[in-house]
Amino acid sequence: PIGDMFSRIRNGQMRSLNSVEIPSSNFRKNILEILKNEGYIKDYFIEKTENNKTSLKITLKYYEGDPVIKEIKRISKPGRRVYSRATSIPKVMNGLGLAILSTPKGVMSDTEARKNNIIVNITKKIGFAALKRKNQIITEKRLEKVPGAKGILPI
Repeated sequence: PIGDMFSRIRNGQMRSLNSVEIPSSNFRKNILEILKNEGYIKDYFIEKTENNKTSLKITLKYYEGDPVIKEIKRISKPGRRVYSRATSIPKVMNGLGLAILSTPKGVMSDTEARKNNIIVNITKKIGFAALKRKNQIITEKRLEKVPGAKGILPI
């Protein structure tokens, strides 16, 4: 289910869609809340569909016409689980990216897990969801803050 959500977001941004719709679950809501708080998506809404099922409508975010999310992928997969301690969580793009972790205390970002020194037990559902912002290979020293996003991007 998480891989499908990432594929829908990736495909929606490749087609420059304003929003994408995915089936709803609490685990997906937690991941989307982190993405929203970190500035990778504008917002998400819960919608009721036919047969009393709920879906999530994700409003995608763009910066100067390019998607804010450059790469989104799942690291821990059903066929290959990845476990890590809080001290050895790899930094995505030298700290400019985001890793979403499933821990015994719930879904959280890598920075939050490091701050709380939580042992990361990457469970059956998700491991690392590595996100990279567009054009993040730093070739110059000058950096610019992206409006509405936490973190920095090179100009």
